[in-house]
Amino acid sequence: MVTSEVQAGERIKWLRDQIRHHDRLYYVEAQPEISDLAYDRLLSELKNLERSYPQWVTHDSPTQRIGDAPVPYLSQVPHRVPMLSIDNTYSRDELLAYFRRTEKLIPEVEIRWVREFKIDGVAASVLYENGVLVRGVTRGNGTVGDDITHTIRTIRDLPLRLQGTHLPAILEVRGEVYMANSDLADLNLRQVELGLEPFKNTRNVTAGTIRTLDPRIAAQRNLRFFCHGIGYAEGLRVENHMDFLRFVGELGIPATPGVVQYADSAAALAGLDASEEAMGELDFEVDGLVFKVNDFRQRDLLGERSKSPRWVIAYKVEKYEAVTKLERIEVQVGKTGTITPVAHLMPVEIAETTVSRASLHNKDEIERLDIRIGDWVVVEKAGKIIPKVVRVEKHRRTEELPSFHYPTRCPECRSNLEQDAGGVYIRCTNPACPAQLRQRLEFFASRVGMDIDSLGEKMIDQLVEKGLVANFPDLYRLKPEDLIRSVELVKEKKAEKIVQGIAASKSRGMARVLTAIAIRHVGPRVASVLAKHFPDIDALAQASEEQLSEIPEIGPVIAKSVANFLRSEDGRITIDGLRAVGVHLHSDSYRQPGKLQGPFHGKSIVVTGTLQHLTREQAHQLIEQRGGRAASAVSKSTDFVVAGEKAGSKLDKARELGVQVISEEEFRQLAG
Repeated sequence: MVTSEVQAGERIKWLRDQIRHHDRLYYVEAQPEISDLAYDRLLSELKNLERSYPQWVTHDSPTQRIGDAPVPYLSQVPHRVPMLSIDNTYSRDELLAYFRRTEKLIPEVEIRWVREFKIDGVAASVLYENGVLVRGVTRGNGTVGDDITHTIRTIRDLPLRLQGTHLPAILEVRGEVYMANSDLADLNLRQVELGLEPFKNTRNVTAGTIRTLDPRIAAQRNLRFFCHGIGYAEGLRVENHMDFLRFVGELGIPATPGVVQYADSAAALAGLDASEEAMGELDFEVDGLVFKVNDFRQRDLLGERSKSPRWVIAYKVEKYEAVTKLERIEVQVGKTGTITPVAHLMPVEIAETTVSRASLHNKDEIERLDIRIGDWVVVEKAGKIIPKVVRVEKHRRTEELPSFHYPTRCPECRSNLEQDAGGVYIRCTNPACPAQLRQRLEFFASRVGMDIDSLGEKMIDQLVEKGLVANFPDLYRLKPEDLIRSVELVKEKKAEKIVQGIAASKSRGMARVLTAIAIRHVGPRVASVLAKHFPDIDALAQASEEQLSEIPEIGPVIAKSVANFLRSEDGRITIDGLRAVGVHLHSDSYRQPGKLQGPFHGKSIVVTGTLQHLTREQAHQLIEQRGGRAASAVSKSTDFVVAGEKAGSKLDKARELGVQVISEEEFRQLAG
C-alpha cells in the first residue's frame, strides 16, 4: 500500500515498467503473459496514482498515449534526411536487369541482398531523443511531411520510451503505419452498428486515421507500425540492415517481419516463388517485395539518384479483389501430413479468372479471421499467389453462424492429428496415409522434383488405388503393361513413353532427389546448396547437425530436419530403395575443397561483431583465400572466433564451448 510520495514514485515506476513489458509481449512478440483484465488493473492503478501524484506524470508514461484534446491543424516538419521513394519493377526480367546494373557499379565486392515484404500502409518516420519518442512525421513530399506525433503516440506497439542501455542520442526510424485485416473486419462491424459506412480497405482507413486531428479516434482503430529503415541518427553503431533490424527489435520497436537474407542476387531470384507464396499467409496487406543491399558501406558506394536510392528496388505485384460467399470448408492432407483447410467459394471473377477456392492455411488463420460457413468474404489475388481470403465482412453477417470445428483425426486415414511443437501446423501422424503418399508422389514427379512427364495427379491416384505404387522406388519398377492394365486411357505407345520418362529421371542428380523426396524445409535452393558441399547423399547423411548448420543459407532448423530425415528409418529405406533401382545419388555440382595450404588451411573460423579494418565479407574472403572456411555458427568443431566490437551471442557461445577467441589484429597477423 502506498503511504508516502516516495513510495508512490517507486510504485509508479514499477507499474510503468510492467506495462511496457506487457505491451511488448502482447503487441510485438504476440506472447502475452497476463490476461486483459490483469493488464487493465495495472493501467488503472497507474492512472489513479498519477492523478493523486501529478508531479510524477511524465511525457513517456503509458497513460499519456492519448492526448486530452484534438490538435488544431497538422503542421509541416522538414526531414533532416530526405525520405526518398523506391523505384519499381514489375517482372522478373526487370528485377534481374536491376540486379545486374547494381552489381556492375561495385564489381569488386559481393553484394548480399535482403528481402522484405512491401507493406501497403502509410510511410512515416518516428524520432527518439535519448530514448524518448518526441515526434512522428508522414513522408509527405520526401522533403517535408505532416507532424502526426499525436496519432503516432496512440500506436501501442511503438514504445514511448526505448528499452535497454547505451541508447543512441538521436534515432529516427522509418517504416510503415498499417492496419491488420482482422482489425479492419472488427472496425467495420462497429461502423455498421453505429450506422456508419464500412471502410473499403486497410490502406484507406490507415491514411485517414494517421492524419486525423483527434488522437482519441486513432486510439480506437488499433493502428500498428513496422520499422524497415533509418533516417537521421547519432550514436548508432550498426553496419548492415540485418543488424539494424535486430537492434531496433532489442529496443522494443517492431521490425518488419519475415526478412530473408540472400548470399547473392541469383539466390534472391530463386527465392521469389517462396516469397510470393509467403505473402498469402500475412494478416496485413502487401503489394510486393522489396530488395535492399544489406551492407551500409556498399549502400554509400552506390549512392542515390535524384528521387530514389540505387541500393533498393521494389518488385510490385498487382492486386485484385472481390467479395463472394463461403460455401464450405474442406481439409486436405499434404505430402508431409500437413492438414490444410481450403475455402470453397461461390465462383467469382478476379483478374479475368474464375476463383472458386482459396487456401485458409491453418487452424490459427481460421480463428484469426473468425470465418464461418455462410460468411461473405473479401478474396484477393496478387501476382502468382493462390487466392487468399483477406477478411470476413462481419457487418454482413445477418444471422448467428456456427464456428468451424477443426478435425482431430485425419480425413483420409482417421489417424490422430498432432500440432507441431511451437508451431501452427497440424499434421497426420501416419506415414502410410494414402493421401500423403499421393501428394508425395505427385511432388516427386513434378517439374521441381524429378521432372517426369505425363505422370500426373489422376494417373498417380489410380496407381496408388490399384496397389502398384506404395513408395518412390515403386515408380521405377513400373512396366508398360502395368500402366496399360491399370490406368484408364493409357495405350501401348503412351505407356512406353511414360516408363521411358521415369527411367530418364534416374540421372537427375542429388539436388533433384533431395528436393523430390520432400524433406521438410528443403526446397530447390537448399538442395542445390547442399549438393555443392557434399559429393553424394551418403556423405551428406554422415554430416552432423553442427556441420550442416555452418553451411551458409542452411542454419540450425534446416540442418536438424535434414539430419533427422536421413538418419531415420524412413529416410534410410527411401534412400536405399532409390539406390536399388538405379537412381543417381551423387552430386554433379560438388565443389572439391581447395588445396590451399595457407595459414588457415582446414580451419573453421567464425567472424562476429564489428571489425575496424575489414567488412564481414572481406574477412570471409581472407579466410577462404588462406585455405580456411568461413562458418556462420559457432560449434565444437569451430577452430577459433574473430571477435570485433559489440560481439554478441556467438562470442558467448564460443566461451561456453571453450573455443579460442582472437581479436581482429591477431586475425590479421595470422593471415599474414
